[in-house]
Formats: sequence, structure tokens, C-alpha cells
Amino acid sequence: MIPVDLKHIYWRSRRGLTELELKLVPFVRDCFYDLSEDEQALYEELLDWEDVDLYDLLQGRIVSQDPQVVGLVDKIIRYDGVL
Repeated sequence: MIPVDLKHIYWRSRRGLTELELKLVPFVRDCFYDLSEDEQALYEELLDWEDVDLYDLLQGRIVSQDPQVVGLVDKIIRYDGVL
């Protein structure tokens, strides 16, 4: 069950690109509250990215110059949750 205050972020994590949704939805459901406040805000900023760009970031095709983004992306990639 998704907490009420997390539902908005959870629904924003659902994407048109299935491969992206398969990573983001379990991560936000299971890990969001374990992130620092800065990481939570950064995650929400990442949700503003276009699907294809966010997918490229998670696939390592593009690399952010921001070490905080790199750290958060690494956490998302390493998390192995399922829908």
C-alpha cells in the first residue's frame, strides 16, 4: 500500500516507457522514505525529465555532472525491486 503523501510521486514515477517504470515504481515505493530530503527533492526533479532522457541516464548513456544526481541514479540502478 502506498502512503497517501507518496501517491503523487508514485503516480509521477509511472511512465510511458515500460523499462523506466519497472525501475522507478518499485524504487519510489520501497526506498523513497529512506532517501535524504535533498535526494527526495532531486528525485522529484528527475521526474520532470523526458522519458527518453531519464532512461538514457539510468542506462549510463548520459552522465550527469552533478555528483548528487550520480549518487541517486546509482541507488535507483542498484535497487532490484519488482512491481
